[in-house]
Amino acid sequence: MCDLCTGKELSDRCLLCDTPPSFSLEDSSMSKMTTPIASSNMPVEGLHERRTNGDKPNGGHPMDVEAQEKIPIGIHSPIPPAPAAIVEEEEDFKVATVSYADIAKQFSLLGWVAFGGPAAHIALFQKRLVERLRWLTLPVYLEIFALCQCLPGPASTQVSFALGVLKKGVLGGLLSGILFQYPGAIIMTAIGVFAAKKLENPQGWLDGIAAGVAAVGIALVASASKSMCRKLCATPLLATICTVTAVIAFYWPKPYTFPAVIVGSGLVTIFWSYYKKETPKKKTATEDSAGKHGFGVYAGAVLITVWLVALVITLIVRRASKNPSMLLQWWEVFYRTGSVIYGGGQVVLPMLYTDLVQQDCNSEGVCQDNPSTWVTSTQFYAGLGVQQALPGPLFNFSAYLGTIMAIKQGYTFVVGAIIAWLGIFVPGILLIFGMLPFWGKFRNWGLYNRALPGLNAAGIGLIVTSVFSLTLGAYKQSPFPNTSICIGILGFTAVDQLHWLEPLVVVGGGVVGVIAWALNMS
Repeated sequence: MCDLCTGKELSDRCLLCDTPPSFSLEDSSMSKMTTPIASSNMPVEGLHERRTNGDKPNGGHPMDVEAQEKIPIGIHSPIPPAPAAIVEEEEDFKVATVSYADIAKQFSLLGWVAFGGPAAHIALFQKRLVERLRWLTLPVYLEIFALCQCLPGPASTQVSFALGVLKKGVLGGLLSGILFQYPGAIIMTAIGVFAAKKLENPQGWLDGIAAGVAAVGIALVASASKSMCRKLCATPLLATICTVTAVIAFYWPKPYTFPAVIVGSGLVTIFWSYYKKETPKKKTATEDSAGKHGFGVYAGAVLITVWLVALVITLIVRRASKNPSMLLQWWEVFYRTGSVIYGGGQVVLPMLYTDLVQQDCNSEGVCQDNPSTWVTSTQFYAGLGVQQALPGPLFNFSAYLGTIMAIKQGYTFVVGAIIAWLGIFVPGILLIFGMLPFWGKFRNWGLYNRALPGLNAAGIGLIVTSVFSLTLGAYKQSPFPNTSICIGILGFTAVDQLHWLEPLVVVGGGVVGVIAWALNMS
């Protein structure tokens, strides 16, 4: 045998690998390799060829590896490629250069296929923009997610604006955010104008679409949470934080729960790092820059002040007016709601229902809609059912409500849609644009970096919570509960294992949902 097989050179050709006697280890291509091939001490009995991931940081996803090389490996000591989900961020991670055209292309698509609610949107951004297109690293993305969870307003909407800001500044943020919002807003406005009456007796096929895309949306969330957990919750402490956060958020789904568990988790890792006398992990050059932050700090402070002053003035004027105009009353309801909500749709919907649907209840607790109500209870729930089958933020439901209110009160429908839509979205948009410059500053503080692992773990825990809560909700509301579970399983495999394009999987879920409704499946 040759020196490669035994460490000795022989006078004859190796019987195993047919290496000539002049072959030496120093002359082989193995000596030039920068990646260790094997850690086994077993003798190499042959040469095989396998494809490696090169220096790709994401573990060699088959669609991401642009160039691969062949290297020899022993048949009794094969080293399988590391799973993509557990490859850590590396300093040579190449973040993609993104143009305005790229932002327009991606968010024009996402605005039409982002079904499934805010948790599914966060997962879709992560799978497509972070993992597939490498717009930014996963730790930076989770920082943005945690920041938005700590601010009032719709989290997925704020993330959509923030992603554009990080790549191309203020204009990029406006472009990404608007393109993500407008499809659902336009559709819901049109439904409020033309179909509000018909929706009081909705068609069954619409329920089928909603159930199908909801199941696939949950599958996206499950796939994203799995990937995030394996990457950023690898230590016992972080895994524990993630699990405890998920349990607390599921058991106490209160408005204050989300920001409270995120801040509390950050404090845990701060104290732990000091107790263990650890220094914060140094950010890579890519993570340290993180991209643009939009406005400067002073402009950010102005935006936050504008949000707060507008809220105070709106509340004072509304309460001080003896006969406030209908437009002022609508603006106050939606702006106030958008300024104080935490926790997404499950929190905002009861608030809107209380403010917009006026009912008279008898002593037995039976309630009927008041003739002067802005929106009837039937219209409210019918529109909500349609919104859940449409792409984009759940808060686009506000455009539908504003349209119905305007038509009923004799205003042009556009006036009501704009007041309601801007009222609920503007607070969150002002806050994310105002906070990003400060985030760009304090993310380099040592204390923040000690808290960061806990913040990320808590953010992932909230996503894990949504997997279970959404699954239970979808099962109860689906017209075919067992089939919905099956659609979710198929969607998870398609996205997580087969790596199919996420938008196609979402559309496929809707198609399968219609088929399930047509076949009257269980």
